[in-house]
Formats: sequence, structure tokens, C-alpha cells
Amino acid sequence: MNTFQKIWLKFFPKPAEPLPAGTYHFQAPPDAPVSYRMHLRLEKDGIGMLILNASTILHLNQSAAEYIYYLIQSKSAAEVAQLVSNRYHISLEQAQQDYQDICERLNTLIHTPDLDPVTFLGMERLEPYSAELSAPYRLDCALTYKINQETPHAAPVERVKRELLTKEWCTILNKAWEAGIPHIIFTGGEPTLRNDLHELIAHAEMNGQVTGLLTDGLRLADNEYLHELLEKGLDHVMIILDTQDEQAWEGLRDVLAEDIAVTVHVTIMPGNGLRIPEILEKLAEMGVTHISLSASEKGLKDVLATAQQKVADLHMTLVWDLPVPYSAFNPVAMEQEEAETTVQGAGKAWLYVEPDGDVLPSQGDSTKILGNLLTDPWQKIWSNR
Repeated sequence: MNTFQKIWLKFFPKPAEPLPAGTYHFQAPPDAPVSYRMHLRLEKDGIGMLILNASTILHLNQSAAEYIYYLIQSKSAAEVAQLVSNRYHISLEQAQQDYQDICERLNTLIHTPDLDPVTFLGMERLEPYSAELSAPYRLDCALTYKINQETPHAAPVERVKRELLTKEWCTILNKAWEAGIPHIIFTGGEPTLRNDLHELIAHAEMNGQVTGLLTDGLRLADNEYLHELLEKGLDHVMIILDTQDEQAWEGLRDVLAEDIAVTVHVTIMPGNGLRIPEILEKLAEMGVTHISLSASEKGLKDVLATAQQKVADLHMTLVWDLPVPYSAFNPVAMEQEEAETTVQGAGKAWLYVEPDGDVLPSQGDSTKILGNLLTDPWQKIWSNR
């Protein structure tokens, strides 16, 4: 290296090379005051995505992602400060302060589930969906299109010729994990009609994936069955509530009594529109904090808007992006339709797998089959988007 190069590098040091791309997982130890999981996915350009307990997504720049990477690697604060100081040519004191700040903010986030991470963390971030991703954040797996006879919604049972076997679904879960997809939603139809649901949850848990379940809740009224799913590692539940079915309410009560995140979906239909405010108040009194809303038809748009306002008045959180029945008519989608914009996450932040392994950009979007996740390579499916 000549003298000029040495002087140049002194004042204009080379930027740090990105850390190895991949997905990194951290599980809080059993004796931790609060149980939590972190998945950090590093992209090739160094930016990162942190998923905390499958409910909080943070898009991080290269330096912020690196701090989280070292945290997951269980390096000491002194080691982290020295590494970052050397790589980014900043003072050791500054690196120590930055790392302490991130740890404190992350700790607050872990202990405050309802906190909005986008406004709180204050890190330089990319806007969601603005960067090219190597894989989606979530895979929605429709295990079956069979439904309980009592269920008031329909499922496209004629779309598939056969359902995948347990071993085949495990292959898909493995492919998803290898691709860097940390969040799996088991849906349907009614996924609890599959006798191997607990096995699939356990397999995803073994991989390190976070799992959610979308269900009518009827079978969750069986405490033995519910506890089996929880013991296998189920992380969160959305109950698609039939407000006319007492067994569904019983299943909801049982789930709320457990240590698991719960969202309730209410479909607004011509027969229940006037009762929606009363239903939402009852749910709030039971301790439900997260609500998903949709309408069975566009003519119920005003009722849906009123329900959305009621959710806000009750200080509940509105969830809109899970693959529930009639999900095209939800508050966010309707607002975007009026503004002539589209939901950006479908086909990018999440994909949908049908019971036979065919992959769609999102639930109900059967206009383009991206491939079959059992038989096709992941990169072929992802490039077909």
C-alpha cells in the first residue's frame, strides 16, 4: 500500500463489509422474567429485519442490525463495542453508548407488547416493503380446506385434489426455514381438523420458527387438546369467532386464560351488524386486546367503519393482515381502495400455501400460481412473483 492510499484510508476508511447473510434465532432462557424469541434475518447488503415474538417487525440499517446480531450471538458488551468500533471507525465510547441504547430500547419493547416499535426505537430504518427481500416475513399454510359444519364461512374445497401428508408439510416447513422465513401461520379451512396439527407445530418449533393458528376455536374448548398445542410450541392464536356459537365463546375463554397472544376476528354480516358494538364491548370485558374485522360484502362498509371506530374507542389494537375469511373487505383494504392504493405486503411480506402445496401471492389470489413448494425450488417460486 503506497503513502497516498494510507492517507486516503485514514480520512476515508472503507465501509464495513456486511455480516454473513442468513437467519439467526434467539430464545430467552427458561429463567428469564419474560419469555421471548427473536429472529434476525440479514440480507446480502447488510440490512436486517428483526421479528420479535412474531408481532413486532423492525427494519434495521446495517449498523443497527449488527448490534442485534452480536446480541443474539451472546457476545459481551465490551466485545460488541470493540468490534463495532473497529469495523465502523468510531470511538469505543460511542460504540458502547449506541449498544447500551439499543439494548435498553429492545428490553422495553420486550416488556411492553403494545408499544409501537416504529416510533419508539428511533433507529434509522427502511420503510416496510421498500427494499427487495430475499424471502417473505411469513408463510400462511392452509393445511386443509375442510370446515366444521357449524362454521358460517366457506372454503374453496374444490381447488385442491389432495392434501399434503405430514411428512410433506414438514418438508415445506424446512424449505421455508432454509429460505429465511421465520413466521408460520397454520390456517385453512379449519386446521384443527388435521390430526397432525400438533406434530407440525412441534416441527416448526424444532426449526426455530414462530407459529400462529387461525381457527374457529371450537376444538380449543377441549383443554387437553389446547394444552397439547401449547406444549408443542404454539405462539399465538386468532379465533374466527362465530358470535352465535357458545362453544366458540367457551374456546375463546379457555385460550384467554392461557399465556398466549390472542386475536379475535369478527366477520360483519347482514344478520349481526347491529350487534357488533355490543360484541366488541363483551370481548373487551373478557380481556381481548387485538381485534380483526372484515365484512361479508361491500354494502356493509359503513357498519365496518363504525366497528373500526368502536375498536379505537375501546383502546383495542386492529389487526388487518392475517388470512381470514372475506379478508378483502377489511378496514385497511377499503381505505386503500378509496385512495386507489394497494396492500403492499401480499406476495412480498407474506405468501400463501394451499393444502396441496401450491403457492399463491396471498389468500384468495388464485390468478397466479407461483409454483409448488413441495416440488419446486424456493428460488423459482420467489422469482415467479
